[in-house]
Amino acid sequence: MDMKLELVNVPVTDVDRAKEFYVDKVGFNADHDHVVSDDLRFVQLTPPGSACSICIGTGLTQMTPGSLDNMQMVVSDADAIRAELVGRGVEASEVDEQAWGRFVYFSDPDGNGWALQELPAWSQGAGGDGVNPDG
Repeated sequence: MDMKLELVNVPVTDVDRAKEFYVDKVGFNADHDHVVSDDLRFVQLTPPGSACSICIGTGLTQMTPGSLDNMQMVVSDADAIRAELVGRGVEASEVDEQAWGRFVYFSDPDGNGWALQELPAWSQGAGGDGVNPDG
């Protein structure tokens, strides 16, 4: 039986500020923004090319805003995504070179942390044979 992760709740304090950050600065697509009642607002945002979305809003979770750490997305070029994010006003880390990929890190206005990983050439996800050349 297949199971597909399609939605992750990201806890935020200010929905409009977070929506602006993810759409205007990070480049997510704004899919839905529904105010159901005074106590419930649902906003769904999707990274370009992703099958999984995030949701922000009010009345959706009891998680503390800023409590998510190291949410990870895969990108094709760490240098290019860093340049794009910095150009849009996002405080992004320098590219962090690791044996298992190249990473760029950033946080949203509440401190929810994100990691963007460029897969190493040997990774099956990058078209390689999945065998780490370093053993």
